[in-house]
Amino acid sequence: MSPDVRRALQERRLRQLLTRLLDADGLQAARLRDAGVTRPAEVGLDDLHALPFVTKQDLWDHYPFGFQVDDRIVCVHGSSGTGGRPTLVPYTARDVDIWAGVMARALGGAGVTRRSLVHNAYGYGLFTGGLGVHHGGMRLGATVVPLSGGMTERQVRLIADLQPDVLCCTPSYAIHLGEALRAAGVAPPFRVGLFGAEPWTGGMRRQVEELLGIRALDIYGLSEVIGPGVACESLDSDHMLNVAEDHFLVEAVDEAGRPVPDGTPGELVFTTVTKTGMPLLRYRTGDVASLAPPVPGSPRTLRRMSKLLGRRDDMLVVRGVNVFPTEIEAVVLADARVGPHYLVVEDRRDAGRPELRVVVESGHDVAPDLTAALRERLGVTCRVAVVPVGSVPRAETGKARRLVRWDGGPPPVAGLT
Repeated sequence: MSPDVRRALQERRLRQLLTRLLDADGLQAARLRDAGVTRPAEVGLDDLHALPFVTKQDLWDHYPFGFQVDDRIVCVHGSSGTGGRPTLVPYTARDVDIWAGVMARALGGAGVTRRSLVHNAYGYGLFTGGLGVHHGGMRLGATVVPLSGGMTERQVRLIADLQPDVLCCTPSYAIHLGEALRAAGVAPPFRVGLFGAEPWTGGMRRQVEELLGIRALDIYGLSEVIGPGVACESLDSDHMLNVAEDHFLVEAVDEAGRPVPDGTPGELVFTTVTKTGMPLLRYRTGDVASLAPPVPGSPRTLRRMSKLLGRRDDMLVVRGVNVFPTEIEAVVLADARVGPHYLVVEDRRDAGRPELRVVVESGHDVAPDLTAALRERLGVTCRVAVVPVGSVPRAETGKARRLVRWDGGPPPVAGLT
């Protein structure tokens, strides 16, 4: 679709969203009226930055269904509790249809076809990952094997028996599954994988691709917006993710809520212009990334977002320096002597002198080199602890635990002092 035609579509859908919100007469309607918005037909895309935000705290304050505006609900999903507790999201049949469509688009951009066999190891249930891939794969006409998370021995057996060409799971579980396949002597049959639900760097991409022999692509989504399929990397998107911006208007803002230029990291803000069950206007996600226009000359005309740098609430302040865990991962995984499993420990046992510890697995004395590389990249000194392979806890299901805060008690990893 040409950008001009899509812009007209987005503007029409934005006005329809504002009409739905005002008619529902909830919190978002009250904020719109406070901002002087009573006639949606007079609002355009250029006015979006002046409209009120919705935050995670707003959703918690109106738990469980205070933002629902349609009573034709067919299912309920929820976040995985990134901020400490889940957020429930009601879906209409129309929402599920949109979800299937954007996920089919995402899978198609990764080269998945009706002849593909999709090994889906995202968790099924309240978490949107498993069912999102399932809906999209079925819409595309592919065959989906709904393994869900965990039960790694069973997954290895079915991979050996069925020879799937597509793998969908978290990047940390892709590593774990790849190690299990290697231990079992099973050659990975995949050609492409869609990995998301947690931030991961180019270094982990290389680890996944080398271990599984595939093209590893990133996928992004969150329950409050729709689930996976909000944005997805395609084979031709130059390592960025195409945003389904005909359904989800995207912005990047600074801490004060002001728009930042393309290429500048900011907090992602989404407006769900087609959702009907729980539509959100300018939802502040807490996720940090940068935006960019389409690849020049590409037939895909969607705006793109970078891989996530991390979450705003995961940002560490070490002696006045802001540090995202993904910056640490980029340094750690650039060293070929270090395994893919690591842990960042914010050591708060001495409240007056908090320290940043990085635990890595290796059979080599990599601590001096990593300490120097981390200091050069971050501008702060980290204490690197090298532990034997297998010491860092693995994630059988769900998201990998990459960051812990150590306030006291036993160490988060054996051998850490």
